[in-house]
Amino acid sequence: MITLGIETSCDETSAAIVADGTQVLSCIIASSKDAFEHAGGVIPEHAAREQIRSIHPVIDQALAEASVSPKDIDLIAVTRGPGLLGSLLVGTVTARTLATLWKKPLIGVHHTLGHLSSSWLDTNDEPQFPVLTLSASGGHTELWLRTDHLQGELLGSTRDDAAGEAFDKGASLLGLPYPGGPSISQAGQSGDPQAYPFPRPLHGEPTLDFSYSGLKTALKYLLRDLPDATSHTVNLAASYEYALCRHLADRIAHALDRHDAVQEVHVVGGVSANSRLRAMLTEQCAGRVVRFPTRLLYCTDNAAMIASAGTFLRNHIRQSRGFATAASLPAGAVFS
Repeated sequence: MITLGIETSCDETSAAIVADGTQVLSCIIASSKDAFEHAGGVIPEHAAREQIRSIHPVIDQALAEASVSPKDIDLIAVTRGPGLLGSLLVGTVTARTLATLWKKPLIGVHHTLGHLSSSWLDTNDEPQFPVLTLSASGGHTELWLRTDHLQGELLGSTRDDAAGEAFDKGASLLGLPYPGGPSISQAGQSGDPQAYPFPRPLHGEPTLDFSYSGLKTALKYLLRDLPDATSHTVNLAASYEYALCRHLADRIAHALDRHDAVQEVHVVGGVSANSRLRAMLTEQCAGRVVRFPTRLLYCTDNAAMIASAGTFLRNHIRQSRGFATAASLPAGAVFS
């Protein structure tokens, strides 16, 4: 089963070829994030224009690197949302056009489902359900108890800022470049994570939700009241990063207390690339399997995860509707 994945939900333009939902034959990403370094975030119109320029070369490169041609493709999967409207249109219109020209079935994939599927990419041993999955990026922060690729319960989500958004806003306050996650991690690498105390959001509340607006506000007031704050950037970055990661780890710990049958913990999304979070959770979840995407490339928005999720969706549709083969799916049909 060979799937072409297309992802254009934000500032990345990505295409990937994935076999059987797990084996990545190619994954190409063209990003315009460097253009937004001094803007403090993505400019939607600019991102969409760059994606129009990049989408066809990226697909051509993905096909060439995987040594496959359009006739070898069994399925096209594309991000259908959420995301920036102009960016999503670039991907979905391209995918619909190719599905019609190549006479291939097309599946629309929810962006979060793509992230949830990324821990299956290029794994030597297949993860086993039930799985507790934290999906944290610039657009969402969610905690899922999953019993199947397409079945699960949303245990908690953010009440305000997403974790990645809190990194970006914190970096802006500290005068660090976008994207904020890598900037704060690098700036605080040699700092003391205990130098400045930050509040523990929702501490003591019987909830698995997240809240980051208070941490951002605490950093703002700390910078306002701290003399010569720029000379303390290293320790400020380390302390802020620690507080953000600790909140994620706290919610996971509470979830495991309630669902002690879970043997695997997965962390996906852009924030899963954070080394402090990885070390914190590996130590905290000792005795359980803790999985992160096998490559940092799969933490960010990428088409391989969309192809993976699309394959799992296609298998579910085929089984529920009695399709015997991939060829039984109508050419050009769109499934969501």
